[in-house]
Amino acid sequence: MLGTEKLYTAEQTRALDHCAIHDHKVPGITLMSRAARAAFDALLDSWPDPDQIQVLCGTGNNGGDGFLVADLAHKRGIPVTVLQLGDANKIGGDAKIAREQALANGVDIRPWEGEPLDPGAVIVDAMLGTGLGGDVRGAYRDAIEAINASGAAVLAVDIPSGLCSDSGRVLGVATRADVTVTFIGLKRGLFTGQAGDYTGAVNFTDLAVPAEIYDEVPTDCSRLELEPLLERIPERPANAHKGLYGTVLVIGGDHGMAGAAAMAAEAALRCGAGLVRVATRPEHVAALVARTPEVMPRGVESGDDLDPLLESADVLVVGPGLGQSPWSEYMLQRAADSGKPMVLDADGLNLLAAGKIGQGARDNWVLTPHPGEAARLLETGNADIQADRFGAARALQQRYGGVAILKGYGTVIAGADETLLSDYGNPGMASGGMGDVLSGVIGSLLAQHLPLLESAALGVCLHGAAADIAAAEGQRGLAASDLIPEMRALLG
Repeated sequence: MLGTEKLYTAEQTRALDHCAIHDHKVPGITLMSRAARAAFDALLDSWPDPDQIQVLCGTGNNGGDGFLVADLAHKRGIPVTVLQLGDANKIGGDAKIAREQALANGVDIRPWEGEPLDPGAVIVDAMLGTGLGGDVRGAYRDAIEAINASGAAVLAVDIPSGLCSDSGRVLGVATRADVTVTFIGLKRGLFTGQAGDYTGAVNFTDLAVPAEIYDEVPTDCSRLELEPLLERIPERPANAHKGLYGTVLVIGGDHGMAGAAAMAAEAALRCGAGLVRVATRPEHVAALVARTPEVMPRGVESGDDLDPLLESADVLVVGPGLGQSPWSEYMLQRAADSGKPMVLDADGLNLLAAGKIGQGARDNWVLTPHPGEAARLLETGNADIQADRFGAARALQQRYGGVAILKGYGTVIAGADETLLSDYGNPGMASGGMGDVLSGVIGSLLAQHLPLLESAALGVCLHGAAADIAAAEGQRGLAASDLIPEMRALLG
């Protein structure tokens, strides 16, 4: 797998837990105690001298973790109160053992009756965990709203209550945590969808379970890191020449949209392609030459103009500023007919969704939709895409082939056999042109002979990491072209 950290669904995480307890004979209460210790240590790392801790506990194992966090705080001499949600008589198994231990040691456990929470306390959310199947209701919803209204520091145990651990979707309402401590398996919903506004800093501990359990519970989803991907790029030999690193042809820039094609071309050039050409409207040629003289633009009006450029290209980047005019459709059709490896972005995707080129799957293209474009490609709504970003990316790949990149917070990259997630990037990227730059980067990596999925994964991570560096001076006003020098520096 290209990713360095495996990501799990709630069901897979429960399987890991079951495997550790039943196959490897690690007592459940031992795992619960380790989880509580990890959560308590993380609390003290973030808030070393808390005046008061309030722990909100549900009736399941997540609540059991919370009882033991409270017990640890009480033993340390920190004032702590447990506020119980749900019927305590329904608590069973290891959670009941944890509650009885806390009570025996003198921890104050009382029902939560809707009172406001202490804004000066550290609040520990140990209410719902990963087992939530539908929207949060009743007292749990009220408690989450009370946490969010308190202004207090918040630590979430395993996952913020109300956040779907599979998709990162908020199930009606969710706790806004400053720190989340998660156990045994990294939940994939912690890194995409709406999660970024709820998790705070994410800490992970495997609870010292036997390493074998990770082989016994397979997952095809993993989280990417930039450095291992950069190491996959081969060193350039001393006798390198531009022919070794491919020719990228950017096709786009309909009337009034030259900038998109220009940024894609410059990104392709600065990320290492040997040659970069642009097929665009004739009136844009002078502007492209003035911006980046190393890029070779050609004004095209017909197939006779475009065909020689297609023949000499190794990789096509189709869509930046392409528009949806008859000229746009014709350019896309000729590009698709060439059979060349292709990155399809922006209006190229919209034309694909509209049936302007064959709907058959291809194994040599990368599709880069944002949620709105993905919704059109899958003939559904934007909300449906965001409700299950992993499922949407997989559906795109299965319908269209190649590699599908679903952009947004926690970008999801779906190949034929594995799904990857990149959580590089920041809100400053919410500005025009970011996708044009990304398409150029991926086209450049493809031209340098990196495999399709590897090019997509590295391109997405490089793009997001460059944005994080460029945003050091502030996220507001971050421009797509600000990323290009940072990407070049990262590639070395």
